[in-house]
Amino acid sequence: MTSHQLIDLFVEALWLESGLSKNTLSAYASDLRLFKKSMANTTLAEASNQDIKHFLALRHEQGISTRSTARILSSLRRFYTYLIREKHISADPTALIELPRISRSLPDSLSEQNVEQLLAAPETSSILGERDKAMLEMLYATGLRVSELVTISTDQINLRRGVVRITGKGNKERLVPLGEHAQDCIEKYMRHSRIALLSERPCNTLFVTNRAAGMTRQAFWHIIKRYAKKAGITKHLSPHTLRHAFATHLLNHGADLRVIQLLLGHSDLSTTQIYTHIANERLKELHAKFHPRG
Repeated sequence: MTSHQLIDLFVEALWLESGLSKNTLSAYASDLRLFKKSMANTTLAEASNQDIKHFLALRHEQGISTRSTARILSSLRRFYTYLIREKHISADPTALIELPRISRSLPDSLSEQNVEQLLAAPETSSILGERDKAMLEMLYATGLRVSELVTISTDQINLRRGVVRITGKGNKERLVPLGEHAQDCIEKYMRHSRIALLSERPCNTLFVTNRAAGMTRQAFWHIIKRYAKKAGITKHLSPHTLRHAFATHLLNHGADLRVIQLLLGHSDLSTTQIYTHIANERLKELHAKFHPRG
């Protein structure tokens, strides 16, 4: 069986067993094809421990980050575990290779004042401004991933109950409360701007463009950057900045870490615990700024 056939079977098995997103499955396949390309005539099933070490060393020389190296090795481990299970190979070539240590960087966030400035930036008297305001308010109120926000369908949201039903990573569902501000903005958008943008054309996606199609992640990312510039926010932003702000501000106001974990859709509490580090860093900043001996 060829390497490409093995990759296809592996990706299909991952999709059936784990329900991973298309982006995640594509990343696995891309990592494996990259590794195969480094080995010339050797197939993936014939790869040795030395082949993998050589590949990782080559990636390091090319300036690839430790985090990316760890992700690639994780992809290879999962692939070879699958090959052993399906009896395509008898030994795991990744078995004696350790994952590189990754220093845990704090995610980008915004102060509550910065968030207020960002949310006030859209001009709600316009059709697009009303839509953008609703999207920003919903993102901050729920802590959704941008990919989750732009794919919400109208039947996932219940304005009467004030909740949205999200299918996140691993095909896991969660109910997230909207909050009064976001609920009000979404209701206004659905009553006015959404109808105007669709102009009687059918589309089940909640947030739409003037082409009667769903918003893309890339398009919304450009929207966030544009409003940040308008609001005078010079701090570095990422597509997940409002998600990080949501979690950090909840924690700062006394929310339980496990509640935040459920709202964010994290499968492991350790992923959520990064926000306690953000809160601690904020406390240090405040102490240094206001304490007489800070």
